[in-house]
Amino acid sequence: MITLFTAIILLIIAYFTYGKFIEKLFGPSDKRQTPAISQNDGVDYLPMNKQKNALIQLLNIAGTGPIFGPIMGALFGPAAFLWIVIGSIFAGAVHDYLTGMISIRNRGAHIPQLAGKFLGSFSRHIVNAFSLLLLILVGTVFLTTPASLIDILLDGKVAFIYILGAILLYYFLSTILPIDKIIGRIYPFFGAILLIGTVLIGVALVFSDYKIPELTIQNIHPDNLPIFPILFFTITCGALSGFHATQSPIISRTTQKESQGRYIFYGMMIAEGIIAMIWAAAAMSIFDGQTLSQVIADGTASAAVSEIAITLLGAVAGTIAVIGVIILPITSGDTAFRAARSIIADYLNINQKKAADRLMIAIPLFGIAYFLTTIDFNLLWRYFSWANQATAMLALWIATMYLYVKGKNFVVSMVPAIFMTYMVLVYILNAKIGFQLDLNISFIIGLVLTVILTILFFIKAKNNVKNDLQVDME
Repeated sequence: MITLFTAIILLIIAYFTYGKFIEKLFGPSDKRQTPAISQNDGVDYLPMNKQKNALIQLLNIAGTGPIFGPIMGALFGPAAFLWIVIGSIFAGAVHDYLTGMISIRNRGAHIPQLAGKFLGSFSRHIVNAFSLLLLILVGTVFLTTPASLIDILLDGKVAFIYILGAILLYYFLSTILPIDKIIGRIYPFFGAILLIGTVLIGVALVFSDYKIPELTIQNIHPDNLPIFPILFFTITCGALSGFHATQSPIISRTTQKESQGRYIFYGMMIAEGIIAMIWAAAAMSIFDGQTLSQVIADGTASAAVSEIAITLLGAVAGTIAVIGVIILPITSGDTAFRAARSIIADYLNINQKKAADRLMIAIPLFGIAYFLTTIDFNLLWRYFSWANQATAMLALWIATMYLYVKGKNFVVSMVPAIFMTYMVLVYILNAKIGFQLDLNISFIIGLVLTVILTILFFIKAKNNVKNDLQVDME
């Protein structure tokens, strides 16, 4: 229990200390008009208040990540706590804040546009492909997971295909309608249900007879999977997630003032870290590794979520907690498709003010997503995890380039960028979905490639300075 309380306290303190440091380093200015004001189009660009933006950001970035990821990460034991805390403070929240603020300074640009500007035109095409792959996978994963949770909640009384269809229809409407029509109106209520459910789980766990494990770095994974690099691809949302880099620009287009950025971007990542800690602790307390592994294998992490909630809270309150968990993927799935539409529109220079132009992009996206629902969930999750962390790596390098050209302390983003570059390379070299090399060989090759890519980054950075790259658009 000491570990859980200490972790939550550290996360909260970090918002007021390291978060303030990162904010001061960036230097927000309320004298500058944000894209919500300067480019108001009544669809994607329009001003909304700070609290509403923060709740939308939290629900956008959360998905099932800070619950499903930590539950699966619990298989590694309390070592997972370290990644949640350190990752959230020094990587995830820095990643989210800088991505959101750099987007604000560049007219609400999405990550492919930022990659093209800061890393080169070739990078723009690569990041565009990665982002779209990630968003379609996220939309698909976050279509099937809430449907499976609802199916469990209703005890199979409603046909699964109807549940899937209802969620798909909601996603479609959220993707094409102006952001304030559905998302801006219902997210505050969704956010309240999520937070209430999480608090109930946390309080019930603390006062239960279950023993919350204390910190140890011992790897207790029942399948003996290595902590490096697997843990960093299991717990993504809740520590560091590239998906957030696709979501922050949505809110950068509705933020009223730059000074609200720390609360909206850094603060909501810290909140996600706290959610992740509570669910990871609950999974470790209620299940032993072998039992948890079997529960996940039998019904994905959805089954574990339902069992944890009912065990700790009983049927009624447990159902409320499960509803809160159902809300998470739904409120990320809708904005995943919305972000995909925006990225394609920006890439092809298609104005989105007319509904017909939005439909032209949205319809094929949903056709692809529906097809992907027929593919094995676990396979989708593995590809999603790698694409997700590869996107986070690229976003951190973009932030590093921004700070470098501005002549500011770029180490704050460069260190997590280098670390994640190494993890991404080692994972794909070793994984079954990658090159299937021996892990030790993957560590060596990954290190060499990371050094090469870091050198190439500094060559590009010096050229950007030499060519007087204008990092902030007026």
